Amino acid sequence: MRRERWTAVATLALLQIFVVLAAGYLITHGVPGTPTPIASPKPTPTPLVTAGPVLAAAEDGALPAKGTLTTRLRGAMGDPALGGRAAGVVMDARTGTVLFDGGASTALRPASTTKVVTAVAALASAGPDRRLATTVVRGAAPGSIVLVGGGDPTLAGPTSVGGSEWSASDVYPRPASLAQLASRTAKALKAAGVTSVDLSYDSSLFSGPVTAPGWKPTYIPEGSAAPVTALTMDEGRSPAGPRYADPPKATADAFAALLKKNGIKVGAGVRAGRARAGAAELARVESPPLYALVERMLTLSDNDLAEAMSRQVAIAEGLPHTFEGEVAAVHRVLTRLGADQGIEIHDGSGLSTRNHITPTALARLLAVASSPAHPELHSLISGLPVAGFTGTLHGRYGRADSRAAAGLVRAKTGTLSGVNTLAGIAYTPDGRLLSFAFMANDVTNPPGAVAALDKMATIVSQS
Repeated sequence: MRRERWTAVATLALLQIFVVLAAGYLITHGVPGTPTPIASPKPTPTPLVTAGPVLAAAEDGALPAKGTLTTRLRGAMGDPALGGRAAGVVMDARTGTVLFDGGASTALRPASTTKVVTAVAALASAGPDRRLATTVVRGAAPGSIVLVGGGDPTLAGPTSVGGSEWSASDVYPRPASLAQLASRTAKALKAAGVTSVDLSYDSSLFSGPVTAPGWKPTYIPEGSAAPVTALTMDEGRSPAGPRYADPPKATADAFAALLKKNGIKVGAGVRAGRARAGAAELARVESPPLYALVERMLTLSDNDLAEAMSRQVAIAEGLPHTFEGEVAAVHRVLTRLGADQGIEIHDGSGLSTRNHITPTALARLLAVASSPAHPELHSLISGLPVAGFTGTLHGRYGRADSRAAAGLVRAKTGTLSGVNTLAGIAYTPDGRLLSFAFMANDVTNPPGAVAALDKMATIVSQS
């Protein structure tokens, strides 16, 4: 009996060992005959961190040797493709120590690296959790309603909701929908016994010119940006052309058509108007939180979102909701952060040819945004394109002299005629976080300039 008992115990133990080993094999190798997935059919959403560090914790490694870094970067900055006016800086993000000064105080046209300035100001002033609301309120006359713009350029129009990029459930960030606003409005009207209305629209939240100083007259026709207005759908993009000439009117007309689909008759002559102060609200939809909009703005270099974000700074600071007001508001916020030196801007997107920023100013802002002392700014860092993988850096860092930085460098690009810039962050192999900015004006060989900028960022990441 004792021998049989020990035999049973041994057999059970061997069986358990076999089960564990078999399970481990299946986990590692998969079920026999099942193809190993090459890639997920849909990307896995990346969790966002807005209340803590967005960069992996690293040991506070030694600073790279200044002499070696300077020698390598000066050689790369001498690339003829960068033109006759190039400047750059590398800075220790924690202490602000300048490790490379290649004309770091030279103010040059920044192009879309201006969006780093806009992101810092919007997150610090309006706050990462701010949402932009598009509303419908009762009008002054009986049976009248007003569509009120809240400055959300991502508001999805009926065409988008019906089948373009915004209709997918995995779009990030998911925008507010004009169709949903119409549905909610119709439901509220029918509950009050109203089935016929007169519609007007209010885009007065933004005022002044709809284009910034220094914008070329070709920007709107070619589709680089839409007129900057507080009421627009699909960032002002028309299915029939690059941009709507009158985004508020186009949005209101689309809203009227959606109301009709929901059983509400709309009187002829949809026109501009003003909502009364304190008017009763019938319905609203809200944008994603500002931190998500900032991430999209930086990753895709979205000019329309940048202008909307910059205008939100003026609103938060209580200054005029104009280009002049937003510029004054941005400088006020940057002054509070101690990071206003070396910055001259005239818009939020960087399309203005009048903008001038020093490399030091950009690198300083990136250092501030990555600091544990400013968790409200961390979505700026998470929104920066990743070298070789996301956004405007997706198709870069495949060359022999830049491949080593793929996945390691995060940076905002800038491109205008004759201008190429790059500003970002990278950890050194020893775990030291550095911020950098490299800027080239008078560029005559844009592909060569891009390659040279990527090479310099690679040198930083490998220093």
